[in-house]
Amino acid sequence: MAAAEAQGAQVFLVGGPVRDLLLGRPLRDADLTVAPPPGRTRPAAREVAQAARRAGERVVAHQRFATVQFHGDWGALDLTTLRSERYAAPGALPITRLGTLAEDLQRRDFTVNALALPLGAAARAAQPRLVDSVGGLADLAARRLRIFHPRSFHDDPTRALRAARLAPRLGFRLHPASRAALRAALASGALAAVSGERIRAELVKLFAEPALGLDPAAALGLLNRWRVLAALEPGLSLPAAAAGPLRRLGGLLAEGEAQRLAPGARNWLAGLMLWFAPLPLPLRQRALRRLVIRGQAAQRVIAYARLRGRVLRGLQRARGRGAADAVLGEVPAEELLALWSGAQPGLRRRIARYAREDRRAAPPLSGSDLLRLGLRGPEIGRALARLRAAHLDGALKSRAAALDFARSLARRAARRRL
Repeated sequence: MAAAEAQGAQVFLVGGPVRDLLLGRPLRDADLTVAPPPGRTRPAAREVAQAARRAGERVVAHQRFATVQFHGDWGALDLTTLRSERYAAPGALPITRLGTLAEDLQRRDFTVNALALPLGAAARAAQPRLVDSVGGLADLAARRLRIFHPRSFHDDPTRALRAARLAPRLGFRLHPASRAALRAALASGALAAVSGERIRAELVKLFAEPALGLDPAAALGLLNRWRVLAALEPGLSLPAAAAGPLRRLGGLLAEGEAQRLAPGARNWLAGLMLWFAPLPLPLRQRALRRLVIRGQAAQRVIAYARLRGRVLRGLQRARGRGAADAVLGEVPAEELLALWSGAQPGLRRRIARYAREDRRAAPPLSGSDLLRLGLRGPEIGRALARLRAAHLDGALKSRAAALDFARSLARRAARRRL
């Protein structure tokens, strides 16, 4: 604040953080915008950030959107200059220029995100303390999402995906007039003008926000009911068979358990596997092309339906922890998340036990130990698998017992070679 005030600039907390503050929800980020001093016509965010920068901190400016990222050992902070924007064509990225506070607030997606709170000296002098020029407070009280004008979804159809995430997360509903505007935008084909990369980025956020209270199944359910999915790709929907598994995945993500179950997993990829598995294969392929998901990721989403059947059948037949380990041992992290989310309770318990305990269990002997006992080549791999299974099943409680078992395997292998 001191750097801004020294330059005669004003700083406002805007958008989602103000909304969450008024709703009594925890603040997870800060959306700050800078009003230049009177008479100044160039962006102020970069100048304020540079003036506030201390040793070890850096400022990264993005000229096209008049935004700045302020990086330090404490994290990162986004800072913008007040802007206005226009859309050259439906679905295109906006063209921005410097603007007033009123213009900056009106370029946002929904009225509840168009609230501004002055900070620093501006906050002490401001009357009123909270800036609401579009009726956002009334919509907040009514728990509704409302767009600014009937062409809002034409200008940026991805606002429909943001509405589907925001509504269930906050317990809001889309205003009837905004629903009508969305139907008109979809009927005009506005969504077809949006690149697959932008759509994919919005869908990925479905599986990045469960910690904020978002149920991915609820968000996809809204997109299905609003006919956004069908407009994205003809025939695309949320199958009833996918809703329950997606809800369980969301719960796992919200509790922070997903990383324990499958460290490093890309949550969105597991979510796509669950969502697409019940869909016909040609529709899966078309939808992946529309979202510009290619290569190995696309192949895995397509193959998941068959992998799920094979692995779950194998797990049902498996007797003991060693046999379950053999079934699950080669399953990648994303597939493991999806399998847990889509399995019956008994199998979920076995998958969780494998992921949290058995997967990291150290084998009782090494390949070098087996080599010294006379095993060779592929015999070593087979013997290690049998040793691991016996160890997990509790049959080998000491290194001595493991060595005795390995010697018996080596004798059998030697006889087979004769």
